[in-house]
Amino acid sequence: MLYKFKFDMNSRLTTTNILLPHLAVTAFIILVMLGIAACGKSGVVSPVSSIPTLNGQTPLVVAHRGASGYLPEETLEAYVRAIELGADIIEMDLVSTKDSVLICRHDPNLAISTDVATRSEYANRKKTTQVDGETQTGWFCNDFTLSEIKNLGAISTDAERPQQYNGLYKIPTFQEVVDLLKTKRRETGRSIGIYPETKNPTYFRNLGLSLEDRLIAMLDASGWNSKTEKVFVQSFEPGSLKYMRSKGLKTFLIQLIDADDVNMKTGALTYAIPYERPYDWTKAGDMRNFDVMVTSAGLAEIKTYADGIGPWKRYIISIKGIVGTDGNLMDVNGDGKINEADGTSITPTDLISKAHKAGLFVHAYTFRNESRRIASDYKGSAVNEYLAYYRLGIDGVFSDFTDTAIEARNVWLRER
Repeated sequence: MLYKFKFDMNSRLTTTNILLPHLAVTAFIILVMLGIAACGKSGVVSPVSSIPTLNGQTPLVVAHRGASGYLPEETLEAYVRAIELGADIIEMDLVSTKDSVLICRHDPNLAISTDVATRSEYANRKKTTQVDGETQTGWFCNDFTLSEIKNLGAISTDAERPQQYNGLYKIPTFQEVVDLLKTKRRETGRSIGIYPETKNPTYFRNLGLSLEDRLIAMLDASGWNSKTEKVFVQSFEPGSLKYMRSKGLKTFLIQLIDADDVNMKTGALTYAIPYERPYDWTKAGDMRNFDVMVTSAGLAEIKTYADGIGPWKRYIISIKGIVGTDGNLMDVNGDGKINEADGTSITPTDLISKAHKAGLFVHAYTFRNESRRIASDYKGSAVNEYLAYYRLGIDGVFSDFTDTAIEARNVWLRER
């Protein structure tokens, strides 16, 4: 026995044939309307309650330094490519030039991601200095004006990634990225987000080149200093986030959580300079490590000044290798190297559920496609790794390969 329904142009429900009790009709209508409300643009019916993220929304794909798996990172070209691939948000690290301009580089040390070492005119700028307690040798952005920075070309930071673009693309200012994003929003009609990080803020503050006030001023000028915009500001240093909040930053704030490595004999995370703790803690004499942030008490503290956490993904799912009879880790895949591909994922922690309980969302970093980075139980598939995190309720992923992250998300949504 069936009810036959039709909808008029104003979506009013009418009946053409009444064969069931009114109670059944009411129940059917409720189910239909719930299904309609849950439909996304894809037309797939999936009740919001079935998405295990903090807010019940689809996890975000954050283009880590742009499409950095394909093009030199943190260049306008890498950001354009990431947007073309469908990124929800583009991410960048902010450092300062000598003349107080915010530029997009992951490290103050330009030797890591630019061709500065090939520029004879800057040979005398090479030096050895301390960055967050680590001794580094190279060329540092704070010794260069913006006009000098613009003479440099960006290079790939991973030897397994395309090298043919090295030196072709320039280093953008943060303002140039903001302008690009505004243009792409208009062109695509998409509310693409932005995810800047105050990089090494204590280092720059000690040089008289503080990052925070300039970042706030630029977000104010862009009209993006609001939680109605898809803007997330991140830092490893709690002091930087707290300062920006006190100075009127109204965007989402994210506490990044780091570690040095994984002990593959045990699966435990390890801590060493400069990844053991926020550097502002070190300067203040606080010798706790980042791991205190993932306790219930640590998460409650973060909630007082931030909206979410950005943990290294190994805080959620770590890996463990196989120890041979000689006490050494085994080269499982026989490639002559011991790396993540020789490990197997261990039981996930409860960090996501704890963070959600504290009212914090979780954006984990960094997901990559290279085989050496994919644990053996994922069968060589980066998609399988993403799926493990999506299934746990992750709110967002930082990815060097936007297209792979979106492919995996689509697979997961079909599962739901």
